[in-house]
Amino acid sequence: MTTAKTNLPSTPNADSQSARVLIADDDTSFGNMIARNFTRRGYKAHDVDCGEAALDMLEKYEFDVLILDVSMPGMTGIEVLQRLNDTGADTEVIMLTGTTTVKTAVDAMKLGAIDYLNKPVEMDELIVVVEKARDAVRLKRENRHLKAILNRSVPSFDMVGQSEVMRELFRLIERAGPTSKPILIQGESGTGKEHIARALHQASSVSDKPMVVINCAALSENLLETELFGHEKGSFTGAASAKEGLIEIADGGTLLIDEIGEMSGSLQAKMLRVLEDGSLRRVGSVKERKVNVRIISATNRDMQKEVDEGRFREDLFYRIDVMTLKVPPLRERAGDIPLLIKYFAGDDWSISLEALDAMNAYSWPGNVRQLINAIEHAKILADEDIIHLKNLPSAITESPLRPTTSAIGASTSRQRKVESLQRQHVISVLQQCGGNKARAARSLGVSRRTLYRLLDKHDISLDKSECKVTDPIRPHRR
Repeated sequence: MTTAKTNLPSTPNADSQSARVLIADDDTSFGNMIARNFTRRGYKAHDVDCGEAALDMLEKYEFDVLILDVSMPGMTGIEVLQRLNDTGADTEVIMLTGTTTVKTAVDAMKLGAIDYLNKPVEMDELIVVVEKARDAVRLKRENRHLKAILNRSVPSFDMVGQSEVMRELFRLIERAGPTSKPILIQGESGTGKEHIARALHQASSVSDKPMVVINCAALSENLLETELFGHEKGSFTGAASAKEGLIEIADGGTLLIDEIGEMSGSLQAKMLRVLEDGSLRRVGSVKERKVNVRIISATNRDMQKEVDEGRFREDLFYRIDVMTLKVPPLRERAGDIPLLIKYFAGDDWSISLEALDAMNAYSWPGNVRQLINAIEHAKILADEDIIHLKNLPSAITESPLRPTTSAIGASTSRQRKVESLQRQHVISVLQQCGGNKARAARSLGVSRRTLYRLLDKHDISLDKSECKVTDPIRPHRR
């Protein structure tokens, strides 16, 4: 048994550069000649002289196309094809034979061979068939990847904010997005770390490729390993078929590992290999696969502290932390709450001044996620598409930090911010109502007399040209 490997040329053909071809034929001179021909055309080509050697190579490495002789000593080509089907490999098979029989051809095609050629083979004809097989396997993988993305991904929404901290975050996303480097996103629960990751992906050069998300905190160690790295058929009880891991599914695109601080030490070691050279092995497999995937990590933990206390590998931390993006909590995003309310409630909804004051003053321990839930809660209880104070969850209405209406005019810094937000809100409602004072008063949950007092207090002109508001900033929309 012999195995030969040819060297890649210095200037491979761009279309075939990443295609891998294995030739299995007991005529070693023929197999080697085919391998050399495909190598000159930019393929990564190998040749072996028997079926057992072919299966051994297929177990260790991933090939796109297998050119397989039907008649070989020991294991026949049909038997190799049957064994290959049992593994669930993507490899497309082209059968070769020196003696044409209809039954053999039919058997090979039934087992999934993409084509069947007679010896002696014309090289030009073989090249055409191999190119067809290469395209077929790429299409099959792409379709499977897209299907997996549809099953696993959730839709994203535009980011909203005009506060200084959010403007700085948007600036960093614009800088970091186009690179392929690993990014670490840190922030409290509910701040929208996943949406920051999606913005990074959308700003990247692989925005048309998959973005896959996995949450380490939601899975046990064993399940997390199989979800990330995949498994082979029979590798554990219940593994009825081989399965790609999310890292393979994200190949060419982006993988977001949420709550990476929850990952066990053994999985951290496996992830280090992926980040170092793109290498991975499925559970129960000795075959090494290569991927080209951008890793974005997210956590609500202090990762430097996790490293210092020995819970996270230092070498992995430095791999994932090429750049850190810190997502600010909602309590630090002064001025963004009215924009977020408008965005998540929808254009058909308005909010009373009293309710807006309460939401501005609340500390939001659950951040944007809690804000969304509060808005949905209020919309269920509200009448006439107006959110009033009584419609909000008790955690907000009973908060000791909530200012009362009589507190307006206080000289504290916080109250000045509240008044500024209130003025912006009144202008926004007037604009939405086309300057109609009666409609604006209803939307604000106040009487027309109170509305007039607010217009005087905040020096708001009813001239529509002066009733302008800044729309929520939504960067990275494509």
